[in-house]
Amino acid sequence: MSELNERHYGAEQIQVLEGLEPVRKRPGMYIGSTGESGLHQLVYEIVDNSIDEAMAGCCDTINVIINEDNSVKIIDNGSGIPVELHPKTGKSTLETVLTVLHAGGKFNNDAYKVSGGLHGVGSSVVNALSTWLVAEVRRDGKTYRQKFERGVPTTELEIVGESEHTGTTISFLPDNTVFDDIIFNYEIIKKRLREMAFLNKGIRITLEDKRENLSDTFHYEGGIREFVHYLNGKKDALHEEIIYAEGTKDKVIVEIAIQYTDSYSESLYSFANNINTAEGGTHLVGFKTALTRVMNDYAKKYNLIKENDIAITGEDIREGITAILSIKIPNPQFEGQTKTKLGNSEVRGIVDSITGESLYNYCEENPKVAKLILEKTLRAARAREAARKARELARRKSALDSMSLPGKLADCSEKDPSLCEIYIVEGNSAGGSAKGGRDRRTQAILPLRGKILNVEKSRLDKILSNEEIRNMITAFGCSIGEEFNLEKLRYGKIIIMTDADVDGAHIRTLLLTFFYRYMRPLIDGGNIYAAQPPLYKVKKGKLERYVYSDKELDNVLDEFGRDGKYDIQRYKGLGEMNPEQLWETTMNPENRVLLKIEVDDAIQADEVFTTLMGEKVAPRREFIEQNAKYVKNLDI
Repeated sequence: MSELNERHYGAEQIQVLEGLEPVRKRPGMYIGSTGESGLHQLVYEIVDNSIDEAMAGCCDTINVIINEDNSVKIIDNGSGIPVELHPKTGKSTLETVLTVLHAGGKFNNDAYKVSGGLHGVGSSVVNALSTWLVAEVRRDGKTYRQKFERGVPTTELEIVGESEHTGTTISFLPDNTVFDDIIFNYEIIKKRLREMAFLNKGIRITLEDKRENLSDTFHYEGGIREFVHYLNGKKDALHEEIIYAEGTKDKVIVEIAIQYTDSYSESLYSFANNINTAEGGTHLVGFKTALTRVMNDYAKKYNLIKENDIAITGEDIREGITAILSIKIPNPQFEGQTKTKLGNSEVRGIVDSITGESLYNYCEENPKVAKLILEKTLRAARAREAARKARELARRKSALDSMSLPGKLADCSEKDPSLCEIYIVEGNSAGGSAKGGRDRRTQAILPLRGKILNVEKSRLDKILSNEEIRNMITAFGCSIGEEFNLEKLRYGKIIIMTDADVDGAHIRTLLLTFFYRYMRPLIDGGNIYAAQPPLYKVKKGKLERYVYSDKELDNVLDEFGRDGKYDIQRYKGLGEMNPEQLWETTMNPENRVLLKIEVDDAIQADEVFTTLMGEKVAPRREFIEQNAKYVKNLDI
């Protein structure tokens, strides 16, 4: 390792792009926010540097430790950050890396052929946003150390001992004057580290939490094959073996792992240099193109599709697929709103070529598996055709009917979607109160009769035959699936309003499953909300207050004074409130509480929906047992 380091990673490889001054003034520009996601980004930035060492062949072990004071220590056995004087700054290279924004070896391909950290913000930003940071480097037979406070060196680079090993240790405590909270969430870090271990086969990552005496080790020799196996742990696979391919072309490394299940949704995740490309990109286009072409060609060659069969599409072929596409590329170009879309044009053809050749060879060598996949694909195609005919029939019917919108819908008069919102309300009783209490100009009401279909267990044709789902689709105006068109959306906000009991929670979960699987852009675009009706009404004399949680109830009782007589009314359902109360507490934009539905991690969201709404009972029971302690205000 040290020999590779001397050739490729010295002071001359460290390029300085700009200064560090703006970071503390505008931290959100560099880490996204000063909330929970930004706090955890600090850990990921340091770990990314160690992963870059691993991708360069210099590191195979990373240890992450959360200390009792919420400081974090990250140790790797890589090359160690260089310590000699940097020719441009006159400081040690270590100090340059930690105090100058965008100074690092990853800007020079002589040091790192492939890097994920370039997409991030680097060690210097972590240093700038930490109360203190200590860097320790084992290199050239010695151990070096330097300390910093809020990005400013408080010691010179010192030799503090000798070492037969190489590597870097970074310890830091986030600055509590910058972040809303500096308490790290073990589960959030665990999830990210497990993902990194899957994407970099052979690397060993350990996580230890000294606050609660927790620890985990992630080490996957099978890499993304084991990733797919993990994702399908709560599903029934169509074939036992995971289809795997890897190849390199023009310095781009491509890895693919695929396994089909009997589910009706696709779980397809793409990565570039370990970064989750949630918005897709050229690599994902290349993969989808090759998958569609190969399966069609194979089916035609062996007469698995008859002349009178419906043509199969990419959507049909991807039904039930779980796949990981991971590429490593020297100079990634990230685009999109959140910089998670790969834009390198040359990558599409490379991924298409490697996927196509490998997948076709697999089908030739495993005809039974290929036939199973194509049989499922044909069932999906027939269901899609049945759904198309059902939609066409509904369109013709609505064209003849002057009232094309659902009869239950109480629409608003405003026509500008950005000013309109629709409440999806549980039951006719609550629907009546909502219709009576709403602002008729901007608020539409659509009552649901009972629970909608569980879309996790149903194909599209069955989904579209469900009256409640059809009413929603018609009311929203934007269709679903591949026909989804955001420009036709009739309401800027879609608000789920259900009772605060078990049935209400179930209906909300059913609706969220439908939106996630078939109208995902509405969640990504911030159009889906959950209303928060009050749980209690507290009255003491002339004092009256609506209360939205048990904790708030305690505070209100303290405020009112616990001596003397007071009344507490517990609302078990929306229908218990008259129109004026429902407006005042839950629908008035000036004082209502709305929760925006967001998906921070699509992989975790996919797993949760599969667990809660899928066929298998055991994982659902386990999930409920593990998470029951987090449930609040559940009326059983």
